[in-house]
Amino acid sequence: MAQNVVAAENLKKVYRMGLVDVHALRGVSLTIQKGEIVAIMGPSGSGKSTLMNVLGCLDRPTSGKYILNGKDVSRLSGNDLAFIRNKEVGFVFQSYNLLPRATALANVMLPLRYWRGEKITNEEQRAEQLLIQVGLKERIHHRPYEMSGGEQQRVAIARALVNEPSIVLADEPTGNLDSRSGKEIMALLLEVNKARGVTMILVTHSPEVAARTQRIIELEDGMVKK
Repeated sequence: MAQNVVAAENLKKVYRMGLVDVHALRGVSLTIQKGEIVAIMGPSGSGKSTLMNVLGCLDRPTSGKYILNGKDVSRLSGNDLAFIRNKEVGFVFQSYNLLPRATALANVMLPLRYWRGEKITNEEQRAEQLLIQVGLKERIHHRPYEMSGGEQQRVAIARALVNEPSIVLADEPTGNLDSRSGKEIMALLLEVNKARGVTMILVTHSPEVAARTQRIIELEDGMVKK
């Protein structure tokens, strides 16, 4: 029987804006199995970003339950949530979010510097191997300004994988790329998913990107669209 890496039950998120309550999530329930690659879609204001923040342990729900890799993380303290986030979640962003003055190698090693679990051995070797696997053997010591957008996104993917997370969350991973680079990055994500069995959640506006995933979850007005 397949294992659920993500299990969300009746997630609600309410933001207080002055005197007004903004209901960003209105009872989202979903499960994502180990090794799945899933797209989350929906119009602006549908709750995609809020849901991504909750699933990525960047924020806590106002109510509801979130089980990540068998652990209820719904009510963890900020410090405990940060530990889980660094251990269990890898992030790939539309704007890459690389340190501009650091080499590709240093950028990939960054999550290891924040590790608070067992000591990481062979950090540099692990990071180098990931950069080679994503096709950047000749760019290991280059800085972001010396690389194309597609190459920078490959660095970001390697960085997301370096802590061997339970899930990788990709927020519009092809959004800043031309069509050719976008197709190459999507192919790389699919390859990583297949080769490593990493669970992937892609937040996207692109029907082309979503069509290449195994399943699409659509949000509308803070709820999963039926």
